Amino acid sequence: MLVVLDNRDSFVWNLVQALEALGAEVRVLRAPEVDLAAVVEARPARLVIGPGPGGPADARTSLDALEHFAGRIPILGVCLGLQVVALRFGARVVRGEPVHGHASRVEHDARGLFRGIASPLTVGRYHSLRVESASLPDVLEASAWSEDGALMGLRHREHPIEAVQFHPESILSEPGDALLANFLRDA
Repeated sequence: MLVVLDNRDSFVWNLVQALEALGAEVRVLRAPEVDLAAVVEARPARLVIGPGPGGPADARTSLDALEHFAGRIPILGVCLGLQVVALRFGARVVRGEPVHGHASRVEHDARGLFRGIASPLTVGRYHSLRVESASLPDVLEASAWSEDGALMGLRHREHPIEAVQFHPESILSEPGDALLANFLRDA
């Protein structure tokens, strides 16, 4: 089973629907209403750290779940989820230019989530925080960048953890289902 941590974002059900359409059995847990014990009790085979308002330091359940499951199961971060991954492993998350409902062209490295997907691609962005690329620690690598230079994807070098700053489930994201299928296939 795949657990989606819902960080109180209106897009989470679109994300769940996209994952279910690809054949995933999904259970949604609402953070911060649940704690790490509830996530562990759900016994996920895969974990999606979903989007939400606020900053990653406030996403306590997501940070705790990442800490607990890193290296044990495949993890995908979406929007706030990318910021949680970045913060947990030592990168800086800073205020950026708000881009809510913006379509952007993104270049990527054609690996992991992006395997088999044309570059550049168009994605839907809904965020006002960003990860400083120069602050990425050695254990994380950038996997995608927007036309304005913002980090749009990252992956862990040792664990099956990938994250995207954009929303793959957005109607603005051309290959969103293919990205999610790559996560499910590789997981």
